[in-house]
Amino acid sequence: MGKVEKRPKVKKGEWVTRGGTVVTPEVEERWSRECEEGFDLSTWTVVRVGRPPLDGERISQRISIRVPPDLFDAAQAKAEKEKRSMSNLTREALQRYVEG
Repeated sequence: MGKVEKRPKVKKGEWVTRGGTVVTPEVEERWSRECEEGFDLSTWTVVRVGRPPLDGERISQRISIRVPPDLFDAAQAKAEKEKRSMSNLTREALQRYVEG
């Protein structure tokens, strides 16, 4: 089982950043001063949230389709039998279709 990180105890109305900083009124004031004085956004790192792209570079596109219940059940059964996700099964079927 993975290690569980304990979150700091906070008072009502306080927030905690992902890094564990408790956002107290003093921290808010310091951040406000820093913002008013200006800071260089070019030094910030862009962080993407969510799953990584399938090709390792570009954001993957999402497709939503509707299928009849019988087709869905058959596809789900095949995916479970092959220990694959429905997304993986659908991507492979679409790839075969466009290449054929």
